[in-house]
Amino acid sequence: MFDAATAQSDTRISTIEFVQILDDNKEEALFYYQNNWKVLREMAVKKSYIDSFELLEVEFTEDQPYHIILMTTFANKDQFEKREEYFEELIKAKGPLRLLNEKKPGEFRKNLYLKERVMHLN
Repeated sequence: MFDAATAQSDTRISTIEFVQILDDNKEEALFYYQNNWKVLREMAVKKSYIDSFELLEVEFTEDQPYHIILMTTFANKDQFEKREEYFEELIKAKGPLRLLNEKKPGEFRKNLYLKERVMHLN
């Protein structure tokens, strides 16, 4: 039986993005996420701005037309609500985007879906 009180005792909140790679630019997309997105999240974990993150590659299908899933998990509501402030600080500290072949993100990826406030159940 589902116990709502127990289910809500996990305070973590995640943001999940589903990304499609455009025009076979897999190298550019992976480079971008490993050298920008992942670096920022590693910095965020060290500063306790986030709880954890996942950079996942999945099989593209007609029903699920994306190649990459990005998941950022916040320990609690406070971290989640301060995410923009925290990432603005980290972006400034990290410096300019690192790009492969000077392709801009819009040339190699398309963010299909973004789901915020994903609650974790026990």
